[in-house]
Amino acid sequence: MSTLVFLGGGRITSAMLAGLRLGGTQYRLVVHDRNPGKLRDLKRHYKVAVEVDLNRAIEQAGVVVFAVGPSSMQELLGAVSAAVEGAKRPRPRLAVSLAAGVPLLALRKTLGPPVQWARAMPSPACRSGRGLTAVTFQRSMPRADRKLVHDLFGGFGQVVEIPESKLDAFTVTFSCSHGYHALATLAGSAQAAGLDRKTALIASAHALADGIVAWRGGKHSLKSLLEEACTPGGIADATATAMDAAGYKRVVLRGVTAGLRRARANAGR
Repeated sequence: MSTLVFLGGGRITSAMLAGLRLGGTQYRLVVHDRNPGKLRDLKRHYKVAVEVDLNRAIEQAGVVVFAVGPSSMQELLGAVSAAVEGAKRPRPRLAVSLAAGVPLLALRKTLGPPVQWARAMPSPACRSGRGLTAVTFQRSMPRADRKLVHDLFGGFGQVVEIPESKLDAFTVTFSCSHGYHALATLAGSAQAAGLDRKTALIASAHALADGIVAWRGGKHSLKSLLEEACTPGGIADATATAMDAAGYKRVVLRGVTAGLRRARANAGR
C-alpha cells in the first residue's frame, strides 16, 4: 500500500481526507504539521497517521501533497529539500502542490529530479464527494503518474486537466464562495421582501442549486433553460433585466479580475 503524505494540516487537507475516506481510498494516509493540535484533531476525526517530524514524514512518502498557502511554500520547499538530502530512503517520486499561483518552474528549481511535479486545485466540496479539481503537469511526467494523480482526485469528484497558464483563472472561477455568497445575498434580499429566513434560504437554494443540477444532468443548453425561465414580460425577466441594468455582469467581472490580481500577488508574480 502506497503512502500519501500531506504536508500541512489545514482546511483543504481536512476536506481531502474526508473525501478520501468517503471514497474508500487505498492509500495509507499520513499528515505532517508543526501544530500538534491540528494533528490531534485530524487523527481523531479521520483515523490517519500523524507525524510532527518532517524528516520522518518524508521518509514514508510515496506521494507528497504540499497543502500550504503560497506564502509558506518556499519555506516548506527548502525544509523538504534539506530533508530529502539526508533521508535514508530515496526521495518521493511524485509531488503535488496545492499552493495557488506558485508555478511548476519554481517548484522544480527547489526540488528537482527525480521528483515529478503536478499542481492541483481541489474544491473544499471534495469532503462530500462532490469535488472538482483542476490538475496540470510538468511535461516530462509519465502517463502512469498522470493517471495516478487523476485517480487520486477523482476519488472525490470530477477532475479536469488544463494548461498551467489557465490555472489562476480556474481558481478564481470555481470557488464555492461564489455560490455561498450568492445564496447569502439572494436570501437576504428575499427576507427584505418579506420572507422568513428559513423560507428565504430554501427558495434561494433552489434557485441557485437545483436549477444548475438540472442543467448539468439534462440535455438542454444553458441558453435554452435561461429563456425558458425568463419569459418575456414575466417576473423572472424583470428581475434579471434589473440586475443587469444595475451592473451585475460588470460587478462579477470586477470580482474575478480582483481575484486574479490577488492570486498573482500571493505568488509574488
